[in-house]
Amino acid sequence: MKLNELRDNHGARSRHTRVGRGSSSGLGKTCGRGVKGAKARAGVSIHGFEGGQMPLYMRLPKRGFYNHFAREFTPINLGRIQAAIDKGLLKNEGTITGAKLLEAGIVSEARDGVRLLAKGALTAKLELEVAGASEAAIDAVKKAGGSVKTTFSKPVRLNKKGQPGKRLQRRQAAAEKRAARTPAT
Repeated sequence: MKLNELRDNHGARSRHTRVGRGSSSGLGKTCGRGVKGAKARAGVSIHGFEGGQMPLYMRLPKRGFYNHFAREFTPINLGRIQAAIDKGLLKNEGTITGAKLLEAGIVSEARDGVRLLAKGALTAKLELEVAGASEAAIDAVKKAGGSVKTTFSKPVRLNKKGQPGKRLQRRQAAAEKRAARTPAT
């Protein structure tokens, strides 16, 4: 065998198709693109265009919205916390915070905080500090002899003068009126 006799196997290389070389090639003139205008250009596609009829995404009704400013809490049930204490994953010493739950592997991600829910039975006396909790969960913890402290509160938006906006002032005034009308128990 000599160097000048080296060849690729038959069919290992295929010649690239030469486009725009006459109509007899089958790929002349428009080179297989088929049309003029935007559709013949590279990198352009008209998404959602249905030939002039009203596209599906415009025919369907739009409902609801996504609040980009909403807080996203990680839910955790009381039963899961009790199971972790029983297994020894979580020690009932001091205040149990969202960071301790995350460290113990009970919660996979903290997001904007941990929200406590009442599903499951709780027997241990716990001191919990979480972003939020349902009323039923707070009652269940108190019934077991523990306490719950919630840390999340909505931020108060202030105007340029450093005062709460008129809408918030009206809400606060309405809340004070309601509190004055209802007798304290």
